[in-house]
Amino acid sequence: MTDLPQVFMDLVRYETRLYNVLGERLRAEHSLTMGQFEFLRIIDSRDACRVNDLAEEAAITVGATSKAVDRLEAAGWVVRRPNPSNRRSSLLELTPDGAKLLTAATPTFEDGLRSWLAEPLTAGSLKQLASTVALLRRTLEDASAGMPAG
Repeated sequence: MTDLPQVFMDLVRYETRLYNVLGERLRAEHSLTMGQFEFLRIIDSRDACRVNDLAEEAAITVGATSKAVDRLEAAGWVVRRPNPSNRRSSLLELTPDGAKLLTAATPTFEDGLRSWLAEPLTAGSLKQLASTVALLRRTLEDASAGMPAG
């Protein structure tokens, strides 16, 4: 029988260490944290991104997300624009400096993923892992489980 607590611990520790090693490289090479990089990627990938969209994607509170966006805005990487569909919210977009930073940092991020995620696995194992992790994520998301309160 599979030791589920050990699978859980291995999964959490792997994710934490991968996040840390990728973040160390991003900080050293681009003066960018992993969280900042994630937000820039999400904002760039959406036509109309709101703070709430970031919070949902990252599974963190809206308050924490808003503070992080404030820091991205202060750094000159993101701007808030009025939302024509809802005056109570803003749409986020990358500034030219934010887009330039994301373009420069993406190869560093992808190189780290190749080193620490793809290279230890066979192509088939990586494909199976991707499919399995996506299924597990969807299962929690479909049940609205694990979302932060507040």
